[in-house]
Amino acid sequence: MSVTTNLAATDGFVHNTLHKPGLVMERLYTTPGLHPYDGVTWERRDVVQTNWKTGEAVFEQRGVEFPDSWSVNASTIVTTKYFRGAVGTEQREWSLKQLIDRVVLTYTKAGKENGYFRTDADAEIFELELTHMLLHQVFSFNSPVWFNVGTTSPQQVSACFILSVDDTMDSILNWYREEGMIFKG
Repeated sequence: MSVTTNLAATDGFVHNTLHKPGLVMERLYTTPGLHPYDGVTWERRDVVQTNWKTGEAVFEQRGVEFPDSWSVNASTIVTTKYFRGAVGTEQREWSLKQLIDRVVLTYTKAGKENGYFRTDADAEIFELELTHMLLHQVFSFNSPVWFNVGTTSPQQVSACFILSVDDTMDSILNWYREEGMIFKG
């Protein structure tokens, strides 16, 4: 097999201009042709939280969809905290697939638009690997990612900010001001 290369030497160095910059992704968890969602068994659940003193329902969303391997606690946390949209409306997320897709597709799109991936195939591998890892609880993003990514909300994805502070009253008071402005949004 022969390989043709395009080498440029305009600045005194030899550069291979055939290779695009960007991440090259390799599969670790996924199989070509099989979407991660197709490799799990899905079930519908009712998430109902009650006041422990009165027994009154304080949250209710019926028919949410999760893998059967997910604990009741995990599906309750995701449903009550991370599904977006008003409960009882068509806009309300009701499936873990919707939540994962909202976040993963937003990150994949941003990566493609900003040239992070060498090829479209690398972007697809990134998307499927990330989907698999979230689906199988290999890791989870912090709450601001689940709250904000892929929504019309401000795209704040950090929960913690590290600001330097000197041992002076002016610096300490300025630190409080800066922290307040950050968390104000």
